[in-house]
Amino acid sequence: MARGWESKAVADQIEEGENRRKGAQSTVERSPETVLLRQQLETLKLSRARTLIQLEAASRPAYRQVLEKALRALEEQIEEVSREISISDSKPST
Repeated sequence: MARGWESKAVADQIEEGENRRKGAQSTVERSPETVLLRQQLETLKLSRARTLIQLEAASRPAYRQVLEKALRALEEQIEEVSREISISDSKPST
């Protein structure tokens, strides 16, 4: 039993190391513009998640409307930044 768990932990460590190397390589290959866009996308996704949590807890209709409007705006921004990233990723690197 312990041996199986141990080999699973080793396999997980190997996979994690490979993922780190791939992440480091892809960061090097990205343009500064793409890096900024990806950071902006992550910030928008976190804001969306926070807004969803607030929306679940909101009880007043007026506040819910404000949060729903904010959520729609965030989702539009996420779509726009995602499109910009895909365009930026499709450009050849210089």
